[in-house]
Amino acid sequence: MKVLILGAGGREHALAWAAKRSERVTEVVCAPGNGGIAQVARCVPVDLKNVDEMVRLAEAEHPELTIVGPELPLSLGIVDALQVRGIRVFGPTQAAARLESSKAFAKQFMKRHKIPTANYAVCTHAAELEGAIGYFHAPIVVKADGLAAGKGVIICESRATALEAAHGLFNGTLLGESAEQVVIEEFLQGEEISFLCLSDGTHVAPLAPAQDHKRIGEGDTGPNTGGMGVYSTDEMLEPHMTEWILRHIAEPTVRGMAEEGTPFVGVLYCGLMMTPRGPEVLEYNARFGDPETQAILLRLESDLTDVLEACIDGKLANTAMRWTRGAAACVVASSAGYPGGYKTGFPITGLARAAQVPGAQVFHSGTARVGSQIVTSGGRVLGVTALGDSLPEALGRAYQAMAEIQFEGMYYRRDIGHRALEKKA
Repeated sequence: MKVLILGAGGREHALAWAAKRSERVTEVVCAPGNGGIAQVARCVPVDLKNVDEMVRLAEAEHPELTIVGPELPLSLGIVDALQVRGIRVFGPTQAAARLESSKAFAKQFMKRHKIPTANYAVCTHAAELEGAIGYFHAPIVVKADGLAAGKGVIICESRATALEAAHGLFNGTLLGESAEQVVIEEFLQGEEISFLCLSDGTHVAPLAPAQDHKRIGEGDTGPNTGGMGVYSTDEMLEPHMTEWILRHIAEPTVRGMAEEGTPFVGVLYCGLMMTPRGPEVLEYNARFGDPETQAILLRLESDLTDVLEACIDGKLANTAMRWTRGAAACVVASSAGYPGGYKTGFPITGLARAAQVPGAQVFHSGTARVGSQIVTSGGRVLGVTALGDSLPEALGRAYQAMAEIQFEGMYYRRDIGHRALEKKA
């Protein structure tokens, strides 16, 4: 069985690593991949913004299973294009991926299907902003409607700064291109949980829960990033809470998408805030999270290809997933300056020593191979991930492995998992 993975980051490295472990898989191809993925897969070039190019690649490779990693190809309709050609592909259609590609669609969908989420307003013109913002108390959340690589959410401490941020989204000064719609939301208090599920369009099966650390700075300070680290433990959600989230959020979402004629097959990522009034949806993603996938797949004992094919075939209800008990943690090493401007091309040392730490796996996010040397090529460079019988053990191993790695300007948070550790103290 040949598996084709579309993408180039740490999530795709974890997917390739997990697929390679399957006894059924003879070859993994990753497009375009990166310097670390090349150690477990054959990497081939492709433009993830070009559907025709991705289709030509899939037709040339003849994979038995294609897995779409990032959100951009999903939003462009790569799944639809492959399905039309009879290529087995895991991921939602373009219409189903609107849960992620349009914040306004997602909020209106949740309202239609009575799924708990923050109060909101959708503005289609800058002239509407002042009136809409007047309904909210500070702090206020301002969101770009479309995809923004984790950088389209601004938490504003006053109505004035919310108005300024919203205007910045409309006129393109904040993200480089003008937003067609802007969502204004109430700010929710609580602890965030990444609740990922697999769906075959009818049934839902939860993956291990995880908690991401979005802010660049320790103590959850500074601007949002694509994620600076994550941990996953058995204790994060009590069984009754998992059941509540399934019954009131995940299952109604999948049922609602089917009712609206856009069945959702793939990974439904529910970004939740555990508020005093219960779990509420902050956002949906329509694919595996990054860096959540690195920690979650390290805990998955089942064959990844089996469960993804069960989703494609509508047989998820008959598929059980087995998980390693204990914990997994992932710490992201980034380039200096990220999430703003940063330089690349710096040699990375210590990767072999890091991989020798018991229970550790180093997943590459932004690396390239130049000759025999691995160098930095992105903002998030590595996801140093480890298993442990407990969260302190998993974190200890991840940080032990991280201590072996060096590159110029390397930065990582030293407090991943701090909220969970504080609760235990």
